[in-house]
Amino acid sequence: MTENLKYTEEHEWIRIEDGDVAVIGITPFAQDALGDLVYVDLPETGRKLSKGDDFAVVESVKTAAEVYSPVSGEIVGINDNLSNDPELIKKSFDEGWIVKIKMDSPDEIAELMDKDSYAKFCEEQDH
Repeated sequence: MTENLKYTEEHEWIRIEDGDVAVIGITPFAQDALGDLVYVDLPETGRKLSKGDDFAVVESVKTAAEVYSPVSGEIVGINDNLSNDPELIKKSFDEGWIVKIKMDSPDEIAELMDKDSYAKFCEEQDH
């Protein structure tokens, strides 16, 4: 499953469904940095985003972190289950997604990192 994912320098993952719908969550690297999650501030469906816009806040016992959109488009789905169980973000890519975005420009995906590039990026962050 992780072979189909792309990653951002802000530690979001993105997976494409149905051609132009992007499913977005935060990476295990970000999850580990945050620690125990206590709240996720979810956006409204229908909201238009430009690439790089923040759309959610994930709060932990340590800190709060904004989540940024790796692509431009309209939010067409939110994971309401996170409202009652923020720790779901850590479960799996199928359960822990935050939003689904209908992309304006699917070619924006090409600018993101693949699994190997992201792993190298994270190694550099640790040093």
